[in-house]
Amino acid sequence: MQEILPGVWHWAAPNPKIGGALVCSCWLDEAGVLIDPLLPPEGLDWFARRPLPPSAVVLSNRHHYRDSAAVHEHFGCPVYAPAAGMHEFTHGEPVSGYAPGAALPGGLEAFAVGALSGDEGGLQLPGSDAIWLADTVVRSCVDPDGEIGFVPDFLMDDPQATKRGLLEAFARILERYGFQHLLLAHGLPLIGNGRAELERLVREGGRTAQNAF
Repeated sequence: MQEILPGVWHWAAPNPKIGGALVCSCWLDEAGVLIDPLLPPEGLDWFARRPLPPSAVVLSNRHHYRDSAAVHEHFGCPVYAPAAGMHEFTHGEPVSGYAPGAALPGGLEAFAVGALSGDEGGLQLPGSDAIWLADTVVRSCVDPDGEIGFVPDFLMDDPQATKRGLLEAFARILERYGFQHLLLAHGLPLIGNGRAELERLVREGGRTAQNAF
């Protein structure tokens, strides 16, 4: 686990649901909020030792429930997911839906991305000049020189239309938010150059990320 920005912790862990590929999660120390949590090797005990224990879990899309149930059961905190993806939770999962623009625990602000799926979204992190993206931009979890890009075409229903929609969504995000850091649910964070790299992706018309899974 690494504190990538003041009070913002980031880590990667293997996700057995996608063949053990590494995925990323985030912890906001001052708010006690977990984003897209897959537990680190330190397990739940690491969070119990923080100044503020987990008070909420926020998912950036429905597929990132991951270890949310374990966090909820241990700490009793609520779990929030995009309202457009609530159809995923049919087994009594303790999940509440939120809409784009909603103010979430810890001061997170939700925004829609769409294109890849109806509930695909992102989060603006309070006071950290950063945003978090779910599955629309990915990057290697191990290669610090890896470029950001799209998921492979086979994960898109209509690749060409999806890519056009994503580029349009990224342009809107860049216009609305003045972030500099880009944090990803699939890939190493870009600290200091996240905005510039997302601008480059849009300017160049997009690309598929290499070695992201």
